[in-house]
Amino acid sequence: MTWTNRWETSSHVVPVRSAGEYSIAVSLGPNAAKFAENAAVGVVLRVDVIGDEPAGPQHDAPVVAKSDKKADNKGGSAAHADSGEAAGAGWTGTVTAAVGGAVVLAAGVRVRGDAAQVGHEDDKGWRVKRQRSRGRVASAALAALCAVAALPGQAWAAGEPSPYTYEPSAQPVKGAVVNTDAEQLKAGGTYKDSIKPGGKLFYRVVLDAKSNAYVSATAVPKLGTKVSYADELKVTLQDRDGNSCNYGTAQFQSAEFARPVGTYAHRTIDKDSTSCQEADTYYVLVERDSEATSSSEPWDLEIRHLTEPGLKAAGPTAAPENWPSASPEPPTGGPQERRGGTSFFSARGLKEGEWRDKIKPGETLFYKVPVDWGQQLFASADLSSAAGEGYVPNALAMAVYNPARGLVDSASDVAYDGKQKSTALDPLPPVAYENRFDSKDSVNGMRFAGWYYLRVSLNPAVEKEFGSNPLGLSLRLNVKGDAQSAPGYAGPAGDFEVTDDHLSAAESGQSSSEAEKSGTMQLVAAAGIGAGTVLVLGLGVWMLVARRRAAAGPPSAGQGADSGAPTQYGPPAAW
Repeated sequence: MTWTNRWETSSHVVPVRSAGEYSIAVSLGPNAAKFAENAAVGVVLRVDVIGDEPAGPQHDAPVVAKSDKKADNKGGSAAHADSGEAAGAGWTGTVTAAVGGAVVLAAGVRVRGDAAQVGHEDDKGWRVKRQRSRGRVASAALAALCAVAALPGQAWAAGEPSPYTYEPSAQPVKGAVVNTDAEQLKAGGTYKDSIKPGGKLFYRVVLDAKSNAYVSATAVPKLGTKVSYADELKVTLQDRDGNSCNYGTAQFQSAEFARPVGTYAHRTIDKDSTSCQEADTYYVLVERDSEATSSSEPWDLEIRHLTEPGLKAAGPTAAPENWPSASPEPPTGGPQERRGGTSFFSARGLKEGEWRDKIKPGETLFYKVPVDWGQQLFASADLSSAAGEGYVPNALAMAVYNPARGLVDSASDVAYDGKQKSTALDPLPPVAYENRFDSKDSVNGMRFAGWYYLRVSLNPAVEKEFGSNPLGLSLRLNVKGDAQSAPGYAGPAGDFEVTDDHLSAAESGQSSSEAEKSGTMQLVAAAGIGAGTVLVLGLGVWMLVARRRAAAGPPSAGQGADSGAPTQYGPPAAW
C-alpha cells in the first residue's frame, strides 16, 4: 500500500492507497448444494501483511528491508508472521481472485503505512527497498482448494439417527386437492411435498403412446412419530376418466416404527391392452391412510417421475414360468467395511460380497447394487449380538426397491433378544423385460437393469432394551449370472441399464451424491488449474517488467523523477 498508488491506471492498484481497514470477501455460490449435502463447508484463508509501518516518503521513513519470521512486527507469534521470502505488502487481491466465488467469509485486515516501493537510490541518498511477496499466489490457490474440497459438516447431531437425504435437485411441488389444479411432474424430475393423515394429492403427467412411465413416492415420517400396522401410502396412476392404470401401496405392517417407505405406479405399454395406452394427460394420486392412534404430523414426500423407452420391435409379452430359485453359496473373500447412506440418493454402492456396517436404533440405511439383464440378486442381513437382556419384536426390517424406486419385496422382520439374528429376501427372478407381465410384485418389479436398492431399518425400541450403542450389521450379496444384452430400446435406456460407472461405484462404494461431487470437483480442479496458470503467467510478466524498470535506473527529471521532496507524486514505477 502506498500513497502514490492513486495515480496508477490499474483498477486493482488505485484503491490500495490509504492506511486503514481492508475487507476480504469469500463467497459460496448456491450451486455448491449440487456437490455438498451440507452446504456449510470449511474455508482456509491465508493473509499476509508485509512490511513495518510507517513506511514511505510521506512519513519520512524507509521501509524495513527484512522482517523477523519468528514473530510479526507487532510481537505476534510465528503463526502470524509472513510465510513468504521477503517482507512487504501481501497481495490480498490474488487471494480474492483465486477463491473467487467458491466459498465466502468476511474478514478485516488493518494495513498501516506504505510498503513495496521501487528499489533504487536517488541522488539525494534516499533509498527505498523493493520487496516482493513470493508464494502468495500458491498460498491463495491452496486456500481456495481447501475451501472447495472441505468435507461437508455432519448432517445430524452426534448420537442421533441420520435423517433422510433428499436429492439436491428436488423441486418443491404442491399436490392439488382436485385433479384440475394439479401441477405437472416432468420426466426425469424429482420433487418434494408433504401429506397429512387422510390426504389425497393430485399431480399431472403427460405421456406419449410409446414409453413406459413410472411415478414413485417415498414417505418420510419424522423419527420417533407413531405409526401403525395399516398406515399406508398409496400411489395411483389414472386416466382422464378416473380409471386406474396401475397402483402400488406400502405399509409399515408388523414393524410399527417410523422409517422411509415407498411405492410406485406405472403405465406399461402392452399391445394386448386398451387401457392407458394412448398419448394423453394422466393424473397421479398420492394418498395417505393412517389409524386414529398414529401421529397426526405430515409425512414428507419425495416423488420421482421416470420414463422407459419402448422397444424398436415387439418383444415378449408372457411372464416367465420357471427360473432358478436355489440359494447360492455364501460370498467369498471375507467381510469388508462399507457405510450405508440415508436415502435413495445417498445410498452406497455395493458389489457381490459380504459387507459390514453399524446401525443405530431408529436408523435406516440405504445401499444399492447394480443388477444387469439376466442377473439374479440374493441378499441377506445379519444383526450382531448385544450385551444385556430384553426382547424387541420386529426389530430389523429389510426391503428391496427397483431402479424406479418401486417396492419389489420385503424380508421377514427379525425379532431381537440380544443374540445374533439374520433375515433374507426370498429368491428373486433374474432381471428380464418380460417379468413386467407377471402379476406378482416380486417378479414384475425385476423388469429392468440398473440400481437395485436395499433399505435396512432398526427399531428404535432396541435402545430401551439394549442401549443406544450401534449394533453390527452384515450384508451378504450374491449377483448370479452373466450380464445379457439389453432389449432393443428405441431410445436411451437412462436409469434402466448398468454401465461402467455403475460397476465402478459399486467397487468403490460411491453414492450418487458423491458421484456428483466428484464430477463437480473435477470441473473445479480444471478451472482452478486454468486460473492458476493465468495468475502465474501474469505474475511472471509483472516481475519481468518490474526488473526491467529497475535495471533502467531512476527516470529522468523530465519524466517525473523523484525531486527529493518528502512527498512523491505519480504512481510507483514498480512494486
